[in-house]
Amino acid sequence: MPSRALRFAALAAITLIWGSTWAAIRIGLEDIPPFAGVALRFALASGLLLTIAWVRRIPLGRTRLERRLWWINGLLTFVLTYGIVYWAEQRVPSGLTAVLFATFPLFVALLAQAWLPEERWTPLSALGIVVGFAGVAVIFSEDLAGLSAPGTGRAAALLLLAPLAAAVASVLVKRWGRGVHPVSLAAVPMLLAAGVMGLASLLFEAHRLSGLDAVSLGTVVSLAVVGSAVAFYLSFWLLEHMAASRLALTNYLSPVVAVLLGAALFGERLTARIALGAALVFAGVAVTATARRRP
Repeated sequence: MPSRALRFAALAAITLIWGSTWAAIRIGLEDIPPFAGVALRFALASGLLLTIAWVRRIPLGRTRLERRLWWINGLLTFVLTYGIVYWAEQRVPSGLTAVLFATFPLFVALLAQAWLPEERWTPLSALGIVVGFAGVAVIFSEDLAGLSAPGTGRAAALLLLAPLAAAVASVLVKRWGRGVHPVSLAAVPMLLAAGVMGLASLLFEAHRLSGLDAVSLGTVVSLAVVGSAVAFYLSFWLLEHMAASRLALTNYLSPVVAVLLGAALFGERLTARIALGAALVFAGVAVTATARRRP
């Protein structure tokens, strides 16, 4: 088991990384169609990780179960989840997207009850998960009014499939992925996703494909290297060493980080509503993280 300090550092890193990806995705969508954006992001990320695997001689695909996890992760975590998120962010405000994707820990907790016997939770920890979600909803409550806009409600309903798909994949990787290298769990599924989404882009977005400017290229590269290669390596590494339900709580903290970064870097105003939401998030995460699991 890695040290608590090392695990905390990895958690802090992915929380900071994913707290900045929502804005980067929206910036990239100004010039890149959604399916093409997903394909480019994961093609670059998988290329980087596969190069690392080749240099370090990391074995890939040693067992049938590992290869099955490639398809599970590729289709659920990367194709379905990010295909929907990128498409929905054209129609759904970033804050509302963050609230809807914050259902991910709720889905993980529910699925863990059935598929991960070692992660059965007590009423106290379940309460913490609900309080944390309420905190995210309070922070972005102003964006919830956007549900009444034409087409936004349908896009938001479809968006809920993204955290559900990601939760199923996370729980299955936790159940079957012990001993599989994090590079294997990330690199090959990303490569599969890049191929599927690249084909989808050629079929449905060919009329929108054009050259990339410096800003769009920069967002793609940053999302590929930091937001994908680094973040998912750390995520799958942590998933082997801690409960899936507790790791999922980073999806509550990331929106808080996004708000704080906006205030620090762009002078965005921090209100009492945001402070209350952040307090609820921290309280929910603290309760869930410290609650004892049911034997």
